[in-house]
Order: sequence, then structure tokens, then C-alpha cells
Amino acid sequence: MDILESDSRYKKKSLVTVRNTVAKLLPFLTTCCIYFALWIPLSEPSWFSALIKCLPILSLVFFVVIHAVSVEMFSPYARKIFLGLLFSAVGDVCLIWPHFFLHGMVMFGLAHLMYTAAFGLRPLNIRLFILLALFCATFYFVTFPYLNEPFVYMVAGYTVLIGTMTWRALARVSLASYNYSWAHVSAALGAIIFMTSDCVLAVDKFCFPVFNSRAVIMGTYYCAQMLIALSVTGHSRDDLPWKKK
Repeated sequence: MDILESDSRYKKKSLVTVRNTVAKLLPFLTTCCIYFALWIPLSEPSWFSALIKCLPILSLVFFVVIHAVSVEMFSPYARKIFLGLLFSAVGDVCLIWPHFFLHGMVMFGLAHLMYTAAFGLRPLNIRLFILLALFCATFYFVTFPYLNEPFVYMVAGYTVLIGTMTWRALARVSLASYNYSWAHVSAALGAIIFMTSDCVLAVDKFCFPVFNSRAVIMGTYYCAQMLIALSVTGHSRDDLPWKKK
């Protein structure tokens, strides 16, 4: 009977946690709907369109802060995700104007550095590293003939950064019951979807037009950032002082 009561209490607590998380995500979901409803033409760059585009990411910044306040702790992991989201928001603004595209790449590169720092370097998982390195190298060499300076170097550097970020996110995932963390899975899924979004963006910008590219790119981008932001709500052993040996 005690076991049943404990299980019941656990389920109720989990349900409350899910409800609270969804409530905190409402600003993000609302601003995403506003972005896709307004669908401001890309040919009309303005500060208004920049605001509409980056509002969902700013809402995720707000989500991370509200979560930190609710648990009364702004963990090192959450701080790095927070900074990554801020850099992403600035990158979104830069990409509104074509002549600031390189600046946007730099901002997103800094975001990936923050995410990589949050995910850490343990465990290494060398096999996964080799697999992702081969994928990134193949993708770069496929796009290389379409690139002009300075994109030859910028795309190479950016590919390394997002590939490293994805490697570190995936390396943390363990499906063993004693070491399972849905937060790690959420971050890993976010990293994979982020890479997918950027691959579509690169092909559409440098190689050939992709059908309905903007909807695909922005839909996957917002989904990826949401999943990475959600990872701050899980129990992260990376923030525990005794986990390092």
C-alpha cells in the first residue's frame, strides 16, 4: 500500500511539473504563432521584423530565468544555456539584414560554444565523434564548390562548431536505467534538429533553392532551441560538485 501511495504521489508531482513547464512555455508558443501568422516578407527587413523573429528566443531566455527563480538556483548549466540563447537572439536580428549575415554566423557560433560548454566533455565517445566528423566533412565538401570568400572559411568554422556541439549533446545520452536523463535526451534532440535546420539553410543559401525552405528552417530552429532550453528543467548531474573525478 505504501508503494502504491508513493507511486501515486510521484505521478501527481510529475503531472504538476509538466503543467508548470507548459505554462512557462506559453510565451514561447504564443510568439512562435505570431511569427508564422504574420509571416513578414524577407524582402522587407526592419526592426519590427527583427523583433518578431527573435521574440520566441527571448521568450526561451525568459523561460530559463523563470525556472532558475522557481528552483532558487541559477546553475552553471542554465547560465550557459541562457547565454547561448541570448547570442542566438542577436544572431536572429543580424540575419534579417543580408549584409549582416556574417555577423549572424559569428553570433550563432558563440551560441554553439556556450551550448558545448554547458554539455561538457565527458564522456568523450570517440566513435560518435568520428561519425559526426565524417558527416560534417562530407557536408562541407559538398557545399564547398558553391562557396566564395569569406564563406569558404566561415562555413568551415561554423560546421566545426555545430558539429562539436551536437557531438557533446549526443555523447551525454545514456539509455541505461541507472543513468537515464530525459534532460540529456531533450538537449540531444535539440542539437540534432538544430544541425538539420542549419544544413537546410546552407543548402538553400549557397547551393540551390529548397522548397518551402523558410518554414522548414524556422520551424526546426524554434523546435531545436525549445528542446535545448527545456533541458535546464531536468536534474543535471553536470552541476553536482562531486561528479568530477
